[in-house]
Amino acid sequence: MNIISQARINQDIKSNPSVQKSAAVWLIIVGIIFIATNLRSPLTSVGPLVGFIRDQLHISNTMAGMITTLPLLAFALFSPIVPKLGRKFGMEPVILVSIIVLSIGIILRSLSGVATLYIGTAVIGMAISVCNVLLPSLIKREFPQRIGLMTGVYSISMNLFGAMASGISVPIAVGLGFGWQGALGIWGILSFVSILFWLPQMKRRNENAASVHNQTSSSNVNIWRSSLAWQVSLFMGLQSMVFYVLIAWLPEILLQQGISSDQSGWILSIMQLALLPFTFIVPIIAGRMSSQRSLVFITSSLFFIGTLGLLYGSTSLIVLWVILLGMGGGFAFSLAMMFFGLRTENAQQAAELSGMAQSVGYLLAASGPALFGYIHDVTNSWTIPLLILIGASILLLLFGLGAARNQYIASNK
Repeated sequence: MNIISQARINQDIKSNPSVQKSAAVWLIIVGIIFIATNLRSPLTSVGPLVGFIRDQLHISNTMAGMITTLPLLAFALFSPIVPKLGRKFGMEPVILVSIIVLSIGIILRSLSGVATLYIGTAVIGMAISVCNVLLPSLIKREFPQRIGLMTGVYSISMNLFGAMASGISVPIAVGLGFGWQGALGIWGILSFVSILFWLPQMKRRNENAASVHNQTSSSNVNIWRSSLAWQVSLFMGLQSMVFYVLIAWLPEILLQQGISSDQSGWILSIMQLALLPFTFIVPIIAGRMSSQRSLVFITSSLFFIGTLGLLYGSTSLIVLWVILLGMGGGFAFSLAMMFFGLRTENAQQAAELSGMAQSVGYLLAASGPALFGYIHDVTNSWTIPLLILIGASILLLLFGLGAARNQYIASNK
């Protein structure tokens, strides 16, 4: 009787399009969540370990900063190509290949040696750049009426695991005795699991091909000539530069202020945990607003006050300054991701804007970690680098106010 009942249930599911559609929606939501968990954890796990890596491999602070800079350069160089790959081969297969390549990069980076460290890091950057560009476009295509909610789900998944990676890197490396190689390599397990959860999306490739073709034919907009697209790109770049500079050097900044490596790693995690609620809430709020200028003003203020506190404030309030920076990061990242969907008319335009913004943006961001490491080597101080971050928070306001206008790139020149 149970077998017959189960067979009838299975038959009902197959014959009921609404049930099939609901299952497909949940499959893609789960797939997006798992892909998102891989987009920061392989990078944020480096910051607390950079001192160990530098000392064991005998490299300078500038070269240590390149461990964070290389993925950003890969984002900048590879992002413009990604929309074309997605259009030619389909977004789902391209994302699958990128996660496989990410797993290979994580393994390479975890092998002992300077060459494999940097080669693996570059491979990781190329793989992550694919998902960075295509996931916002995929969300716009699959959830056009829920862009804010799904951007929040995607963002909080990415940042939650990014925060976890910062917090557990030193305990894994030192407490469990895995060394920095093991602490970086453990994230290959997560990327492998993500491959398994993304495989069901391969069945949807043919279903989406016609939709992508129709959107492509109506997306002949040269976004490189749009002032609005440039403002979105520069907003993206400045917020990324601030974030990755902090990811790379905040533990070292705190060490110079007398805070231990264990504590500095967890304080870095606190910064990332502080941004989590806002990466979920801000996209929902932004999606209901015609203009997001008030949110841009809040973003810039949080970065400005947090950096000023880090530079001149009391060390007893260090957690407060870091929380403000984390909140600013949550606002800034969420707005940048939302602009890809809000300032475009369809998924293909969103992919093109995402590719441009992440190319220009991460090229700007890539200068941050290595430049800050170099300035610190020259001055033996973090004062000038932190003053640069204060300047960046002001520029973020200027470009953000333009990016927050209620316009589409197609109608803006």
